[in-house]
Amino acid sequence: MARLAGNAHGRWLCEGAASGDRQGLLRAGEQAVGARSRLLFALVAAACLLFGCNSEPEWHAVDISGSLPPLDFVLTRADGKTVTADDFKGKVVLLDFGYTFCPDICPLTLANVDLVLNALGDRARDVRVLFVTVDPNRDTLPVLKDFTAAFGPEVIGLRGDADQLAALAKRYRVAYSVTSARVRPYEVNHSSAIYVFDETGKIRLLLASLMTENPDVDGTAADLSRLVDEGNENGSGS
Repeated sequence: MARLAGNAHGRWLCEGAASGDRQGLLRAGEQAVGARSRLLFALVAAACLLFGCNSEPEWHAVDISGSLPPLDFVLTRADGKTVTADDFKGKVVLLDFGYTFCPDICPLTLANVDLVLNALGDRARDVRVLFVTVDPNRDTLPVLKDFTAAFGPEVIGLRGDADQLAALAKRYRVAYSVTSARVRPYEVNHSSAIYVFDETGKIRLLLASLMTENPDVDGTAADLSRLVDEGNENGSGS
């Protein structure tokens, strides 16, 4: 976004040259300079039309490129297989932290994710949603498998031991806590956000609207489609 803001002046010139203001710009140039300068002005305007008006559109989600480290983990998939970030290279990855006994936000978030996946159509095959439980005490592999299966094949349940979970949460600045029932009623708390990584494993976006009752389904689908297309253009997508 800062990059686009920094190019605001150049973008204004391009838009002016591309619209009805182009003649106004040329007239202003004619009044200020001679014949040679008029030619130079026209060439600059033409170059602007050809090269300067293709600034990348802004994202609907929050662009956090470079603010967090690349995707990296070792966890156990709901089917019992140990997986790492390398197993998902070539896919756009959504990293979501939650727990299966969550009464509201977690299932709402995944239901909204499912809407986005449906909106993606065929591009959904290049997207994986990694649901990492912050409550491994209760979220056994069978429980995790049943829970994620309700949201489609792109949603994959992951579970780690205490050290693996702590390391992953720290890496992506996720706060969570589990209060044992021996002290007081069993309680789980965690921060809510979905991190989006591109096909190479680099952090790109932060999704927040999918945790709400008014998710930006179309905007999120557009963002993910853009990342999928980038991966296919770079030859790293599936």
